[in-house]
Amino acid sequence: MIIDVHTHTPRYRTKADADAAPPTGMANAPMRPDRPDPSRIAWDEYMEAMQAVDRAVVFNIAGPPDGDQYPAGLPEDGIVKREQARAVNDATAAIVQAYPEKLIGFMSVHPRDPQLLEEMDRAVGDLGLRGIKLGPNYQNFDPLGDEASILFARAQELGLPILLHQGTSPVQFADLDWAHPRHLDRVATRFPKLRLILAHFAHPWQVDALAVIRKHPNVWADISALHYRPWSYWTSLRLATEWAVLHKLLFGSDFPVATPQETIDAIPHINDLLEGTALPRVPVDELMQVVHRDALDILGLD
Repeated sequence: MIIDVHTHTPRYRTKADADAAPPTGMANAPMRPDRPDPSRIAWDEYMEAMQAVDRAVVFNIAGPPDGDQYPAGLPEDGIVKREQARAVNDATAAIVQAYPEKLIGFMSVHPRDPQLLEEMDRAVGDLGLRGIKLGPNYQNFDPLGDEASILFARAQELGLPILLHQGTSPVQFADLDWAHPRHLDRVATRFPKLRLILAHFAHPWQVDALAVIRKHPNVWADISALHYRPWSYWTSLRLATEWAVLHKLLFGSDFPVATPQETIDAIPHINDLLEGTALPRVPVDELMQVVHRDALDILGLD
């Protein structure tokens, strides 16, 4: 079984709606170096891409509820203001309800939301969402702050896994420090039963990320959005090999930035750039185990 733990809720239900919408974007540089960022994805395009996997985790991202306009502050940029906070989770629940055998929905909430706990309970009880997606840098909050601790405590109580954006971003006003994996060391220490996933292996801070996932039994990293930077990709997974943490990695694509199929197809080629060198190889057979890892069992979603 192949589980993609990292995909984004498509913004449009139909291709016609997507084609009619204006291009959007808030980054100052492309998300990936080899092709333009897809900005308008419909449900059918999403589901076509998910044919490569057996199950997929899908999520939105909630914006600041306190009038903070970062980032962009407009719904067409994928970030919602306070009055649309519930719509973020409603949109994810809608596609999950349409494809319940395929999709597992995660909510997104904001630590500064006055109705934080109520929205978490609604997302679980009314919408059937089963985890949480956070982006401390995109949502503009301190992961070690008191408000975040309230969120983490409730997630631990409810048994909800949390996937957090970690590492770099081309968005100018996204605070990189708040997406550094060292902070999650302290979060995991405070909340030892809380299941955490570090997105993107926290690139380019893979060394720090592996130190965190190696130390904490309930912390993992996903390999999403790595393969299209070959040197960084090889470095990440070679470090994981040397530090014996390949078993703490989960498969993810970051769709629509990358597809599950191209992420899988890249694995046999991870060592191609080493031809003619004495550099150590990444064991492809062990890396394929990441693709087939039972993330549902690991995250308590089975």
